[in-house]
Amino acid sequence: MPGPMFARVIPEPVLPDFDGACLSNLVPVLLAQVARPGTAERTAAVSQVPPWLPAPLTRARQIVLLVLDGLGWEQLTERRALAPTLDQGTGTPITSVAPSTTAAALTSLATGLPPAVHGVVGYRVQVGGEILNILGWRLGGKDARRSIRPREFQPHRSFPGARGPVPVVSRADYGPTGFSAAHLGDAVLHGWHSPSGLVVEVDALLRSRAPFVYAYYDGIDRVAHARGLGEHYASELQAVDRLVADLLSVLPPGAVLAVTADHGQVEVGPTVEVIPAELMTEVQLISGEGRFRWLHVRPGAADDVAAAARQVFGHLAWVRTAAEVVEEGWLGGQPTPTVASRLGDVALVPFEPTAFLDPADTGELRLAARHGSLTSAEMLVPLLAFETTG
Repeated sequence: MPGPMFARVIPEPVLPDFDGACLSNLVPVLLAQVARPGTAERTAAVSQVPPWLPAPLTRARQIVLLVLDGLGWEQLTERRALAPTLDQGTGTPITSVAPSTTAAALTSLATGLPPAVHGVVGYRVQVGGEILNILGWRLGGKDARRSIRPREFQPHRSFPGARGPVPVVSRADYGPTGFSAAHLGDAVLHGWHSPSGLVVEVDALLRSRAPFVYAYYDGIDRVAHARGLGEHYASELQAVDRLVADLLSVLPPGAVLAVTADHGQVEVGPTVEVIPAELMTEVQLISGEGRFRWLHVRPGAADDVAAAARQVFGHLAWVRTAAEVVEEGWLGGQPTPTVASRLGDVALVPFEPTAFLDPADTGELRLAARHGSLTSAEMLVPLLAFETTG
């Protein structure tokens, strides 16, 4: 029998850098850079540039922030040859938030706040004993925009520090959704129907002298979920690189393109973990997603369920109580009672390429690549800057 020297070494989670190079700090810093030249705000912005901000952005008079959903730093650097335009960017990796999932990360990006404050704490969130699908804004399979008003669920201002509404260039289908209302607030939406339309909209906004444009493209994430990180992913990355080149072609002098993402990806395929019956007897509800699964347990049972879960799953996942998640800084602070009520009692967060099954959300089984956990592949995202010459 193997001795102690063969014991499994549990990796440390990659925690969000809420005090530094994190998605939650990016938009406020960029908006400060495009404050009108000559004003006190501009002077203050230049004197307080964080060290992680790529140098071209400190010179920008206009900024386009392109968010490439699902493009992690590790996936990009492993495929540099497929993305020659992106490879020319000036920049560094920054961290996503926890969970490293679209709903939480995009809300942190737009509001400049950690999940503990804005309250969008995952993909599927407990509200009043039911589960709200944040991206679809559906409760019990039904449209929840009236029963759970998005701007009450997430009441904080989007794009803090902006001089007026920020133009958002995103897929036209996303305009009327509850999630758009929750995380984008009063932003003015400019819909696109194809990637070429994204470029057209950005070009028009730059020519109208918009100081800051937020553009969102979701192709990488869609392909990774559907087909994994193989040849389809490689082909989509090449297409994204051409999209970036097209955007660079319409940048006027003084404008800078910043590229980032909300999270990376891990190839999981059909591998899932089933929560055993002896644990499920204490579980009343399941929320979150496969790579950041919350168990809502009977009152007083959290410590016992966490201990049992560590025995069963400790070799492949970080197991934490909600109190430990907060104490270790995963969510970026102490949640208000309202936000805390949305959390489960025990979190199962895999560091191995697997996911925890929720029998009420079997659609996740179709996902080839996933995200949500605190591995470097999911947590590190690019922050790259591009400026034209001449």
